[in-house]
Amino acid sequence: MINKIFSLEQIRVFKNLLRWTVIILPVSIVIGSMVAFFLWALNLSIHYRFEHPWLLYFLPFAGLLIHFSYKLYGKTSEKGNNLILDEIHTPGGGIPKRMGPLVLVSTVITHLFGGSAGREGTAVQIGGSIAHMFSKWFKLDTKETRMLLTAGVAAGFGAVFGTPLTGAIFALEVLTIGRIQYFAIFPCLIASLIGDLTVSAWQVHHTTYRIDTFDIPNYFETYFSLNILLLTKVVIASIAFGLSSLLFAQMAHRLKKIFLSLFRKTWIIPIIGGTIIIILTLVLGKPDYLSLGVDAEYPGAITIPSAFKEGGSDTWSWLWKTIYTSVTLSSGFKGGEVTPLFYIGATLGNTLSSLLNAPVGLFAALGFIAVFAGATNTPLACTIMGVELFGGEYLIYFAVACYTAYFFSGHAGIYSAQKIWARKG
Repeated sequence: MINKIFSLEQIRVFKNLLRWTVIILPVSIVIGSMVAFFLWALNLSIHYRFEHPWLLYFLPFAGLLIHFSYKLYGKTSEKGNNLILDEIHTPGGGIPKRMGPLVLVSTVITHLFGGSAGREGTAVQIGGSIAHMFSKWFKLDTKETRMLLTAGVAAGFGAVFGTPLTGAIFALEVLTIGRIQYFAIFPCLIASLIGDLTVSAWQVHHTTYRIDTFDIPNYFETYFSLNILLLTKVVIASIAFGLSSLLFAQMAHRLKKIFLSLFRKTWIIPIIGGTIIIILTLVLGKPDYLSLGVDAEYPGAITIPSAFKEGGSDTWSWLWKTIYTSVTLSSGFKGGEVTPLFYIGATLGNTLSSLLNAPVGLFAALGFIAVFAGATNTPLACTIMGVELFGGEYLIYFAVACYTAYFFSGHAGIYSAQKIWARKG
């Protein structure tokens, strides 16, 4: 009777999904717990520096500590996110168990002393290292290990930003430009959702963003439900978002090559990078471009949330953040690129909204996701992120912004291990 209702193929699929659910649950809970601890420690370190701004002057020494930690104990962990992607593409090299704890501590140190970095890289590496460890314990084969690693990336990303659907799609889309392989879609969805729920269970909260309501006359409302004038402005702004993504990726890669060509003794590089950050901060006279850029160090500071308001950003804030983050990461400090990309995009969106006479909150949100889309070549995931963070009302503008930025950002994203399946044009 059962076989008349369900085919043998459906029963096999059900058993497989049930098996993966059992595998993913403990992995995702551990990843979510580690990410929750990381976010707690990161917030503590950032606010401690706010109270003790003199810590910035020890940034070069912090970079030196991170450098030798990776030299002595890191093994292949130095490759960061690219190691995870390489292991998914071509399994066999392995991921050190120490990668997660090492990058967690190094990222907290980077932010404690004022380095301009993000947090997604840390979460992804935590997810990848834990997933790889569990794959050994479960004795998974090569194909299953690839799936679990991809799910680990999804769990880490979804947990660190509170965007579970984005985390699942990002883990699949980031692997190859121009192609999404859905081989691990179910494990990724479960892992990202459980990772995010685990962070919430630990009472660790994410920053919320809000687009203020606005009213722009729709001169074509008789024929179109979409505001064509606003859409045109979105396209223009999104070209700029894509070019800023290209600038960030190129600057980060080339600065690293320049540092390596100038200094044979690589331990000098973090000292030089940390010193540059100190000098820039003294010259500008404000600490706005240090660390994440999410919480305000003082009233009136330029942050990601402030960029959603009129006058909440300077004209060149996005460029300064690009320089700060490129110098920080290319000189060996740890963290990630995504939150700085959010900052770059939101502040650039704020600036462009004034030039184009467009809604500030909407354009800050568009920049937030579109610069990220261009730099990581993940327009679908970033479109979904727009809905998860800002609501679905402006979905069409999110999609236009992300895909336009994607096409104008070139092929050299922030992840060198990303494969190219199909060129953009």
